[in-house]
Amino acid sequence: MDPLSKLLGGIRAEGAVLTTAVLEAPWSIRFADEAPLTVVTVLRGGGTLLLTGGLEYRITVGDTAIVRGPETFVLVDHADTIALPHEEYEVTCFMPDAKCDPALDGGRWGSGPTGETTLIVGAYRTSGRRHERLLRALPPVLVVTDDVEVCAWMESIAVDAARRPAGAQAMMDRLLDWALVCTLRDWFEEQDADAPGWYRGPADPVVGPALEAMHGMPSAGWTVASLAAEAGVSRALFARRFSEVMGQSPLAYLTECRMDEAEELLADRSLTVAQVAKAVGYADAFGFSAAFKRYRGIRPSDFRATTDLGA
Repeated sequence: MDPLSKLLGGIRAEGAVLTTAVLEAPWSIRFADEAPLTVVTVLRGGGTLLLTGGLEYRITVGDTAIVRGPETFVLVDHADTIALPHEEYEVTCFMPDAKCDPALDGGRWGSGPTGETTLIVGAYRTSGRRHERLLRALPPVLVVTDDVEVCAWMESIAVDAARRPAGAQAMMDRLLDWALVCTLRDWFEEQDADAPGWYRGPADPVVGPALEAMHGMPSAGWTVASLAAEAGVSRALFARRFSEVMGQSPLAYLTECRMDEAEELLADRSLTVAQVAKAVGYADAFGFSAAFKRYRGIRPSDFRATTDLGA
């Protein structure tokens, strides 16, 4: 599995919301779900995203914005009208135990005859901690623009889902999952050399085979020599190229992958620390515990207790 797919493994859309707004400016929509990621795709119209710290992002037809949480943010018609009297709306459909206002889900807001804005809005929930490496690579907001044809296709699906046929919610959630993957991939491609190493690495002819081997069998006793053999190059060439692309040594990256995997496994109370240690390539619990504490600053048992408290 490639690193992006692995990092996205614990991120899913839950209860995507289709919102059609017919709003006469000025207006604002407050997103207070505290979700790790929120996606807003503009099918018609547009607005300005206002984030904490004074950040502003204008989005218009064809734009998909991914907003990194959990801070509250606002979408307004124009930034300079936020201080004026205006129609205010709030989206909290994804909060725990929240009941979404029916007007926000397949409904229409306002009564303005012009200025129609159509949005697809979704929030993403996470399981485990594997996604944190992905979130660290993202800015507060990223925006990618799609072709008009893509917007028309997405709108047709959204309109059909608004009629609530069987499977409509699942269809909208999968649409949002698809949009997230495509948007992130397009954004990382735009970053080119500035994209994180774990994204660029799989396409590199030297680094790619080693990454595939490490992610496929993280518990194997990998060495620089054995990873170089997977890549079919000398040890020196492999170590140099890996550090250039990934920004760290092969064994440092391997340790990071193992610790990420260990965090996921420690959340499973049916596994002992010794079993987790073996699953991520350590011969015994003592060696694993020492490595985990060096890397995370906390013993595996204490990490597990902290995770339980936060559940």
